Amino acid sequence: MENLLLLHGALSAASTMEPLAHALQKQFQVHTLDFTGHGGRTLPQEPFSMQLFVQDILQLLEEKEISSTHIFGYSMGGYAALCLAQQHPQRVKSIFTLATKFAWSPETAAKETKLLNPEKIEEKVPAFAQALALRHHPVHWKQVMHKTAEMMLHLGEQPALTSDVLPQIQVPIHVAVGDQDNMVSVEETLWAYRQLPKAQLQVLPATRHPLETVSVDKLNQEIRQFISQATVLI
Repeated sequence: MENLLLLHGALSAASTMEPLAHALQKQFQVHTLDFTGHGGRTLPQEPFSMQLFVQDILQLLEEKEISSTHIFGYSMGGYAALCLAQQHPQRVKSIFTLATKFAWSPETAAKETKLLNPEKIEEKVPAFAQALALRHHPVHWKQVMHKTAEMMLHLGEQPALTSDVLPQIQVPIHVAVGDQDNMVSVEETLWAYRQLPKAQLQVLPATRHPLETVSVDKLNQEIRQFISQATVLI
């Protein structure tokens, strides 16, 4: 079976990919990973960065002796997957991104990080704070959030995926976004799609940003169809 790596988003962990992994395991050899500092992995001394997460992916591929793989990347996971494909194209067969933010600037980074206020989250959405605590234990979720905010501010100053970089990515890519996503616009997704030489675009109706609001059955179907098409093109 073809290898398929599922990459989680910011503040998330491999555990959030379990329903999708279960749905896909009949068709693919499915792999997941916790990015450094996520899902209970030790926080690094260095800042969170795309380069750090690319190294996480490469390490997993080496450990599992996978020469190349298809990738599904949700949100930040999609951004990391595209960075990997640009730097190590031989390791990537295709990429399916969902709800990946491409429009990074100082202004958008400031807007995003304003939402990453641990004290306000604890006060206003305690259930989410509790979920984060369980997801990242024994690492404190507030530390994960602070490091994520730092990474976003850095991306705002120096985006990794620019109009110079995206055209270099030559693998088949499916770029998907929800029409009701309040974090990622259809416009920025369309911009990225137009920069990528071998991309297809999908706007999911009545779909918001959180992964858990997207139908697992729908995603399973879309991913299988895309990889089937991409395998023919490779």
